Amino acid sequence: MTQPDDESTAASPEELREQVEQTRAELGETVQALTAKTDLKTRAQEKAAEVKGEATAKAGELKAKAADLTHHARDKVPAPVKDKADQAAQQARLKTAHAGQLWREKAPEPVRQKTVQGARMARDNRALLLTATGAATLVWLACRRRKR
Repeated sequence: MTQPDDESTAASPEELREQVEQTRAELGETVQALTAKTDLKTRAQEKAAEVKGEATAKAGELKAKAADLTHHARDKVPAPVKDKADQAAQQARLKTAHAGQLWREKAPEPVRQKTVQGARMARDNRALLLTATGAATLVWLACRRRKR
């Protein structure tokens, strides 16, 4: 340990206390800075939030670009084609409504109740249903690939 220079030995006890307090404060700041650098969980969360923000911004840009391209493509479609598409869409809506009406009239009550119950369960468990569908598709694809 080195000897303090003449100025520190001449310091009053109050000056020494102030120096000690200042040194403690600096040491506390240094420890906090080092802790922040080594806190991997917080740093990972900050990075994830940053990446999520960038992805959200990029998705917004892509969505706007897709909407612009869609409008541009619609502008280039000739009026007769637009009219034909509108007529086909209207026909499809009418046929769907008619099929629904026939279903309500012809299906037995227990079948309709089970159908409503199944639709409600599918709606309530959408994530599970999508996961199961995805897994079944992957299994089907794997089996199909093995047969080749």
